[in-house]
Amino acid sequence: MRVNEIFYSLQGEGHHTGTPAVFLRLSGCNLKCPFCDTQHESFVEMSEEEIVNQTSSFPTRTIIITGGEPLLQLTASLTQLLHNAGFAIHIETNGSRRLPEGAEIDWVTCSPKDGGKVIIQRIDELKVVFMNQDMSQYDNLAAKEYRLQPLDSGDNDQNIINQQQTVDYILQHPKWKLSLQTHKILNVR
Repeated sequence: MRVNEIFYSLQGEGHHTGTPAVFLRLSGCNLKCPFCDTQHESFVEMSEEEIVNQTSSFPTRTIIITGGEPLLQLTASLTQLLHNAGFAIHIETNGSRRLPEGAEIDWVTCSPKDGGKVIIQRIDELKVVFMNQDMSQYDNLAAKEYRLQPLDSGDNDQNIINQQQTVDYILQHPKWKLSLQTHKILNVR
């Protein structure tokens, strides 16, 4: 597999915010979002066994598989190996790919992006990066939880506007909950 990086930190976003987790970032994405804040193009080739060995060296048994787009590479055999090692498996996906046949995932966070049609079979948490866009495109996506995350534009003044628009939208549409990038607020990886 093409692995961009493996690191240990706290989940900074969504339902599991604050949970210690191993992050397995896979290289590559099928979408090119202009606001992407992840450098995921570089990689080293690793076998599934090497991935499990390295991720098992950390004290947590929660793993978040992300990217890029993890469903370009994720296999049922890797999920089985990770479960055998005691991991709860979370993925963060744009939803434009289906889960691999037989893959056992404990938590699916879908963060859809413009230009990608959502076809994933299951969504536990729908997390939308909010830019004051038309939200009706998400009306028919079923999920256990719905979260809005203000776009981090890199400009402090614009971020204040984005945050206020996100709060205003949530107050008018209470099925949505706020998701903040707490790892950025706390300055942790």
